[in-house]
Amino acid sequence: MRRIIAAFAATGVFTLPALDSTEPVPAHGGYVSLPDRVAWVATDGRSTAADRESVAITVYNQSFGLVREVRAIDLPRGQVALEYGDVASGIQAETVHVLPLGPGGLRVLEQNYQYDLLNPQKLLEKYVGRTVTVYRTNPQTGMEEPVAADVLSVNGGPILKIGDEITFDYPGRFGFPELPENLIPEPTLMWRLESSGGPQRVEVSYLTGGLNWKSDYVMVLNEDDDQGALTGWVTLTNQSGTSFENARLQLVAGDVRRVSGAPQAVYRERMMADAMVAAEAGGFTEDAFFEYHLYTLGRPTDLMDNEQKQVTLLESDGFGVRKHLVLPGAAHWYRGQYGQVASSQKVSVFLDFENSEANGLGMPLPRGTMRVYKRDRSGAQQFVGEDLVDHTARDEEFRIKLGEAFDVVGDRRQMDYAVVSSCVSESTWRVDLRNHKEEDVDVTLIEPVGGDWEILSATHRFETLDASTFTMAPRVRAGGETRVEYRVRVRWC
Repeated sequence: MRRIIAAFAATGVFTLPALDSTEPVPAHGGYVSLPDRVAWVATDGRSTAADRESVAITVYNQSFGLVREVRAIDLPRGQVALEYGDVASGIQAETVHVLPLGPGGLRVLEQNYQYDLLNPQKLLEKYVGRTVTVYRTNPQTGMEEPVAADVLSVNGGPILKIGDEITFDYPGRFGFPELPENLIPEPTLMWRLESSGGPQRVEVSYLTGGLNWKSDYVMVLNEDDDQGALTGWVTLTNQSGTSFENARLQLVAGDVRRVSGAPQAVYRERMMADAMVAAEAGGFTEDAFFEYHLYTLGRPTDLMDNEQKQVTLLESDGFGVRKHLVLPGAAHWYRGQYGQVASSQKVSVFLDFENSEANGLGMPLPRGTMRVYKRDRSGAQQFVGEDLVDHTARDEEFRIKLGEAFDVVGDRRQMDYAVVSSCVSESTWRVDLRNHKEEDVDVTLIEPVGGDWEILSATHRFETLDASTFTMAPRVRAGGETRVEYRVRVRWC
């Protein structure tokens, strides 16, 4: 019976003298406050989703969205009260912006956000101190018999006064003589307007929670693991409390700063800026937008309340990939005396590819999960791993980890350790790599030495990855073993 709806109530922040309804109304939106608080008992009109001429939604991948809709309304002249319904239940009322379109005009004098929704608990609370009817079934006759009861409290359950007796947990069906005026069936904006009268069109924008999207990618590898096909999906979730039919949909990818507990007007203009992208195809097109990326669906779509929808973001039939087998080390191994530090150490499997047009891609890709499949010898597609990828710009490199190799392992031993001085040591290392596959493989050793290091000798060529790391990439023959040895001097103070 209980339902708690968290929302914000907002009013304007600027004070305006009392308005003369005969004066012309400026054709602009804004927020003002009446000098005396108006108790709204009745309304001069109500606007619902049926009045929408168009609606556009920009969804951010941070669980909020921007709603922009144009509605046709018809109001009398002067100061009027309007119920603006079918708004999202997660609306941030302080972000509402009203813009009259075309001739005529109206001005918002006061705005209330009513979210005291009609439900059994709220209805009982409104009748505390009043009389209701409780219908109880007579077990003898099977008929309902009405009993008048005064509602004393509903805290933890209804407490009633029936006749001269106070009781609770009274079985029966409650009947109410009327619906309280201050209970509404859905969240509603209540506006006190100064209107020039007649039919008008208004654009209303606001931020709301309950809208979110995420991206997912499906990659299929070829037989040789050097080509991939990629499909990107956008999954939209609407838990905003209202439905949007035939909506123009845009997605913003990026990390947009939000100010917790502060007015949103500081950055409202930035978020409401609309990079209008001409979408000739039915799928998503992409464009740079501020310091983020904007994806626009090239056709209207319906986004119903409590619905999850998937839309194709991109498709690429073929692009080059590189498979890497990596055996990582650890920096602390070079600071002390050890024996065998790893036996049958697993070798990690990575896929690298470039997000460029030359490589068959080239669209900035939003953060998401990339899942990789490959067909087995029978032609059945099998899942081979997944990884999270961050927002990745055009022409940047991807690296995703798929798992650990089954048939390639390595042993790592410290063969010698010598203290040269108080903070200088030398150590000799041996890495034995074994390949049980039917094909040759290259294994990259990543050695994070740290400190001031110098390779004194090595059986294989090495490359400096950064100031504290070097790498080697020995080849291991099919069904064979390769031994790597090197001696390194490290100074750490």
